[in-house]
Order: sequence, then C-alpha cells, then structure tokens
Amino acid sequence: MHNLLKDRRAGVLLHPTSLPNAGAPGGLGAEAFHFIDFVKKCGFRVWQTLPLGPTHSDHSPYQCMSVHAGNTDLISPVDLVSRGWLDATAAAGTDRLVQARHGFEGRAEAHEKQDLTDFKQQHATWLDDYALYQTIRQAQDGRSWFDWPKPLRDRHHAELSRIRRSHADAIEQVCFEQYVFFLQWQAIRDYAHQQGIALFGDLPIYVAADSADIWAGRELFSTDPAGKLDIVAGVPPDYFSASGQRWGNPLYRWDRIQADGFRWWLDRFRTQLLLFDIIRLDHFRGFEKYWEVPSQEETAINGRWVEAPGDALFSRLRETFGDLPLVAEDLGTITPEVDAMRRRFDLPGMKILQFAFDDGPENPYLPHNHVAVSVVYTGTHDNDTTLGWYLGRDEHGRRAVNEYLGNPSEDMPWPLVRAALASVARLAILPMQDILGLGCGHRMNLPGTTKNNWNWQFDWSQVAPDLAPRLQQMIHIYGRGKS
Repeated sequence: MHNLLKDRRAGVLLHPTSLPNAGAPGGLGAEAFHFIDFVKKCGFRVWQTLPLGPTHSDHSPYQCMSVHAGNTDLISPVDLVSRGWLDATAAAGTDRLVQARHGFEGRAEAHEKQDLTDFKQQHATWLDDYALYQTIRQAQDGRSWFDWPKPLRDRHHAELSRIRRSHADAIEQVCFEQYVFFLQWQAIRDYAHQQGIALFGDLPIYVAADSADIWAGRELFSTDPAGKLDIVAGVPPDYFSASGQRWGNPLYRWDRIQADGFRWWLDRFRTQLLLFDIIRLDHFRGFEKYWEVPSQEETAINGRWVEAPGDALFSRLRETFGDLPLVAEDLGTITPEVDAMRRRFDLPGMKILQFAFDDGPENPYLPHNHVAVSVVYTGTHDNDTTLGWYLGRDEHGRRAVNEYLGNPSEDMPWPLVRAALASVARLAILPMQDILGLGCGHRMNLPGTTKNNWNWQFDWSQVAPDLAPRLQQMIHIYGRGKS
C-alpha cells in the first residue's frame, strides 16, 4: 500500500468548479489557493476533486473529451495578467486565451517558451491528437467526430495533413491552453504540498463516445469505424436507480489493449500522476466484470456481465509504477471476486455512511463494520447532502440513524461527520456541503439525470467563523491530525 494511504487522515471533497467565482465555473486562481489555506486551517490533509477533463455541454466531469487534457474553462485570467501575458484591460470571454497566447509569444521569457516546447514534447502521445480533434470540432460547429465528413471522421492522412497546414494557428492555440492549464494546476499542487495537503483525483473508468481518445484510437473500443455502437457501458439496477444506469459509453476491447501491454492505460496513469497524489478508480467493479448493454436498449436492465482483465492490468501498473496511491470505488453490486481483486492489490475501498442504516447490523457501511484499509465518506458527489438525506428519511428512518449514533444532541449533519472522523478507516472525506451544513438544493449530481447537475458553488459567507476551529478540534480528537 502506498504511504499516503497508511496514516489516519481527513480530507474535504470539492470540485474546482464549486469554488466561488461570481457565477462562472470556479477556477485555478486565487480562490483555489484560498481554499487550500482553509483546508489547512481546518486540519484537513487531503483535498479531493472530481475529474479535471474538458467537459461537454452537460458539464459532467465523467464524460470528458479527453482522458488526458485539462478543462481550460478553469484557467485563471488573473494569473495570466500577473505573468505578463494578458493585459489587465482584456475583456471577459474566450478571446482572452487567444490574447494571452499572443502576449506569451511577444513577452514571455526564453525559459517560458522552452517550457512550452518541452510540454508539447512530453505530452505528444495525446496532445497532438487532442489539438487536432478540438480544432476540427470547432471548425465543424461543435459536431461530434462521428458526424464529421468521412475523410475527417476516418482520419484520412491527406485530409489531416491539410488541416494541420490550414489550421496551424488554431492547433497551436489548443496546445498553448493545455500548457497553461497544467502550469496553473502545478502551481496549485506545489502550494498544496507546501501546506501539507495531498491532492486526491478521480479517474473515470470509461471514455465519452465523443472524445479525442475514441476518434484517435477507436480500434481499442467497441465502436465500428463510423463511430456506431452495438454495445455500451452501464450498471444494473442499484441503490441509485431501479432501472440501472445506461451510461452509453463505448466499452473497451480488452483483448487488444492487453495484447499491447496495456500501453493505453499506462499513458493515462502517467498523466494523472502529474496531477494528483492519490487517485480514485471510478467503478472499480468494471475492471473485474463490466455490464454490457445492447445500444438499442433504453435502460440498463437488459445487460450482461462480461469478464475484464483487471488482475493483468493492475499487475502491469504495479510493475511500471510500483505501489500506486489508488482507492477503489467499490460501491454497488460487489462480488467476492471483485473484493478479492481489490485485496490482492491492497487497495482501500469506500464506505458511505448514507448507505449504512437500512439493512441491519451486518451492513458493511455501518461504522462498527469498517476496516482500516478503506476511505469513509458521509456521502459522495452522487448523494444528496447529508442534511438533505436525513430530512428525506421517514420518521422511522431518522430514528434508526439517531439510535445508532447514540441520540446525539448535535444537529445533523454533525453526528454523521463525527461518525466518519471516528471510523477506523484510515482516510475520512467530507463533502464541502456537509462541512457547511447545507440541505436540499445543494447536491452536486443526481445520477440518471442530465440537467441541473455539476453547477453547485459555495460562497465564503456560508463559512461560519467557528467552523475551522471546530473541525480542527474534531480532527485532533479522532487522531487524524499531523503526527
């Protein structure tokens, strides 16, 4: 097990888009640094985010246009001004990144220009295709790659060469914006490390159908050359949905990926390890068996389980990187085989307290059943806030929670926060909504829906003056502070 997962720690879950930013998506500027200061002041040692990739119009970070690229909507223009690449008077809007590039080309120091060159070389395995994909997509009025003219859709060499010549400036702009994203995130990571804070990221198992990864490497996915899908990813009926979840993502052609030595996955992990200190493996269950749904089905009910080479993949990752700081999202229908695979690679699983109170004393999410090699949450980005969840239970359900927790005098969500911190699980993560005591209307995502998700933001006015010392004391009581 990686050293970062051996000590008792506490952390907070907040995606950068949820940072205050006057109604726009939160970003990688001053608010991120301010938040790190707040995290440290509270006594937390981990900041967990959702995936950082470029999103589609639904803003879901789990359906990104690249498994490598960063979401340039998060770029801080104030930082670009401070670097001297952007005029302070530049008007708001996407043109500011174009202006920043022009400023960079005219005013950047020689070592900064060399950094850009080095960045493009270091990330060439994905950046070249991503820049080309985004450039063509923009020229095609935002249409998905499978709706492009056939020569572009099918990557005809002559047509791509023509695009590289005719759209060289636009391609360079995409590369520059990715350089800026990684530059700003690295500054955040460096500052977090200076404050003793580890960054905890999230790696979705699947790739969006409309993504540079599928367009450039469709031979590795369950799509025909034209981008059509006969089978798609999903999960069967579970806690979140009685009809399952039909995600619609292409599935992996694991035989081809494995025959190539899992190179695609190795490249993906190299990028993520540049961004994060700890990585959550979303839908870990799918690395042992995955739910295959016929594409014509409207729900995920009529699917089937298909074996995946998870053991071979994680063995290859360990050979390449050593002990990785991975956390397995092992929620939902977990078989003994899935649990055995997680244990073989000594990966912590997840314990969600909101799942704990409905199935009797043997429920694995109840704190008395927790194990040290795990990460405990009050709830995740897919849950309601703890206060909203509690108030949504009937009287009998609330009584069951209260009795288990010893009929606490504190108002919810604090009893569940305290239970998470008291757990034997080595890492406890609290969503920012629960730290702020927020109720209905403040959840991040409602699974199975595509509207009104991923747009929640907090405001510093919601942070009570006594919040940081209160959390710091609780973290100290339960042995999650610095040793």
